[in-house]
Amino acid sequence: MSNSDFDPNKFKASQRQSWDSVAKGWQKWWKTFESGAQRVSDRLVELAEIKPGQRVLDLATGIGEPAITAAKIVGNGYVLATDISAQMLAIAEERAKSLGLQDKMEFREIDAENLDSLPNLAFDAILSRWGLMFLPNLEIALRDMQRLLVSRGKLAAAVWSEPAKVPMINMSISSVREQLQAPLVGQGIPGPFSLADVDALKKSLLKAGFIDIQSKQEIWGAVTDQARRQYADPDSGRVKFDNEAICIVGRKP
Repeated sequence: MSNSDFDPNKFKASQRQSWDSVAKGWQKWWKTFESGAQRVSDRLVELAEIKPGQRVLDLATGIGEPAITAAKIVGNGYVLATDISAQMLAIAEERAKSLGLQDKMEFREIDAENLDSLPNLAFDAILSRWGLMFLPNLEIALRDMQRLLVSRGKLAAAVWSEPAKVPMINMSISSVREQLQAPLVGQGIPGPFSLADVDALKKSLLKAGFIDIQSKQEIWGAVTDQARRQYADPDSGRVKFDNEAICIVGRKP
C-alpha cells in the first residue's frame, strides 16, 4: 500500500473491527501472553514514575495494560483506560473487577487521536503499550497528550522494534504476505513496525514539546504454539523466543 492509497478513517474502522473480532481469543489466551509481556508494563510504570494518588491515562489499553499495573500503584488515585475496541475494553474491565480495582479505574471507548473530550492538565502520566504505532497522525496525537499532562507529567510508551527483532509478529506477517503475494506497507503508514526507528520517534516527541526524552530496549519472551518448524522444542512442541520492545519516556516542561 502506498501513502496515496491510505485512508486513515478506513484504517481506524478496520482496526476497530479487527480488535473486536479477536477479543474472544484474547480473553482465552491473555494470561499466556502476559506471562512475558508484563515486564513491559512494569517498565512503563517505572519510567513514568507512577506514584500513589496520581491520575493516569492509558491509551490503546487493549486487555487493560499497563492500566491495571498502574492501578495497583496509585492507591486512592485514578486510572482511565481507553481503547478503540469496545470488546477489548470489556475484557480489561472484567480483569479489573476480578482484582478489586474497579473503584479506581474507568474504561472508555476513545480514539487516541481524538482526545477532545478530556480536559487540559488532567493527568500526571500517560501510558501506552504497543499503541502509538497504529496512529495515522502521531504528531497530532502527541500534541494532544502533552496538553492533557500536568507540568512535569510524563508520557511513557512502548512500541515494537525492527521486524528482525520481533519474530512473534514478523513471522506471521511475512507468512500472510507470502500467501497473498501482498506488497510491503509503504513508509509512513501505521503498522506494527512503523515506529521502530528510535531516533525518529524521539524527534516526534521533541516536536510535540516533550523534553528529557529517554529510550530503553526491553527484551521479553513470547510463548506460542505456532512457528514449530524454526523454533519449536522437539519435546514439548511449544515455542519461546525473544522479542524487543522500545520503551520511550518524555516529560512535559
